[in-house]
Amino acid sequence: MIAIIFLLGLLGVVVVTAATGGVQLPIAEIMGLIAIFCLFFGAGVHVATVLGVLAVITGFLFSERPFWLFAGQTFWGPSSNFVLIAVPLFLLMGEILLRAGLSDRLYKSLNVWLNRTPGGLLHTNIASCALFSAISGSSVATAATMGSVALPYFKDSQYNERMVLGSLAAGGAMGNLIPPGITFIVYGLITETSVGDLYLAALLPSVLVTLLFAGVIVLHGLRHPIDRPPAVAFSEKIRSLAGLGPTIVLIVLVLGSIYGGFATPTEAAALGVSGAALFALREGKLNLRMLSACAEATARNTALLGLIILGAYLLNYVLTLINVPQALAEIIGNLPLPPWAIMLAIIGMYFALGTFMEGFSMIITTVPVIFPIIVALGYDPIWFGVVVTMLVEIAQISPPDGTVMYVLQGMRPKGGPITDVFAGVMPFLLAYLLAVALLLFIPEIALWPVEMLR
Repeated sequence: MIAIIFLLGLLGVVVVTAATGGVQLPIAEIMGLIAIFCLFFGAGVHVATVLGVLAVITGFLFSERPFWLFAGQTFWGPSSNFVLIAVPLFLLMGEILLRAGLSDRLYKSLNVWLNRTPGGLLHTNIASCALFSAISGSSVATAATMGSVALPYFKDSQYNERMVLGSLAAGGAMGNLIPPGITFIVYGLITETSVGDLYLAALLPSVLVTLLFAGVIVLHGLRHPIDRPPAVAFSEKIRSLAGLGPTIVLIVLVLGSIYGGFATPTEAAALGVSGAALFALREGKLNLRMLSACAEATARNTALLGLIILGAYLLNYVLTLINVPQALAEIIGNLPLPPWAIMLAIIGMYFALGTFMEGFSMIITTVPVIFPIIVALGYDPIWFGVVVTMLVEIAQISPPDGTVMYVLQGMRPKGGPITDVFAGVMPFLLAYLLAVALLLFIPEIALWPVEMLR
């Protein structure tokens, strides 16, 4: 309800500004699009279908050009883009690591070092999700993988179940922010921005978010102390680091090849898949049945993302034909407000959308409209790529429609109300919003690494 009120209020401001400023705004088209979208979305229709049907209806109702003659070319553009091949490769790498048992070794190794700190295993949840994110590139994959590994450790423990679920949801949400996040690939494809620069810009914000999450857990651990496990000898801690070996090697292989200029993100993803397969072979888990299961899961997820992308590209093409993005960009860019106020309105819009819209779909459908406004206001496209990715991640843990939260809810061994996950994730959601605010006021957090290496 809050999201709808916010969006209607923003639309009202735009319409009033257009009327007083003499800008020709396609109000009928915008209101029709909103009505149809709300109808389909509220009916539970899959977002890819919503986008495609919305494009066809909009084209037939408002476009004076035969848009269907260009549909094939519109589909061919993104589907044949070399950069987009990295998406299924990163998904495949995560599937191999999960089925090879390497994610379980990662969790056990970190647990030896972190289980006696204030908050204990909750820190292990965040740290393991952060490291796994550096090789998976997907929030849902990170949450599902580390959730399946971590939840058995908390069975019949003293830990607050809500904080356990909240920490896993928040840690999983970093899957797209920490390089090599898939969202950066899609954003780079839409805006023609360097994916390598986006990965560089995301480094310090990733560290910032991880530290803020750790701070939330420390405060919780100090307020609600639990019995600490027995101390472990330092020599045993050193030996436990062997479990981190495969993950560290893959991080160096993937990110090192990108930052070193030896490979594009797509080539680096292929290297990561090869490395994961070698580690699975070393563990004795690599066989045709395992590879078939990995390929099937990857194909399913890739097809899902591909349909969303194709539907969104067709809708964006039709909207451009009827001048909706151009008119909105002109109006919002000419609002009698300073750039920072307009940026706050855009951030508020994304936060509102995130309460009822899936994050990946949100970036596909909004960035083509918002990006020209950002450029016109003088903001750096790379900085905005990091900000919008963080907002998408916030959408993943924003009730009532956060995808990551429902993934963890489905994995709970004893079940329970979804409100447990909602309540547990709230402190981490506030910490994430604080990170966005810091990035807004101190953009150098994202831009400094990029400027240093240019």
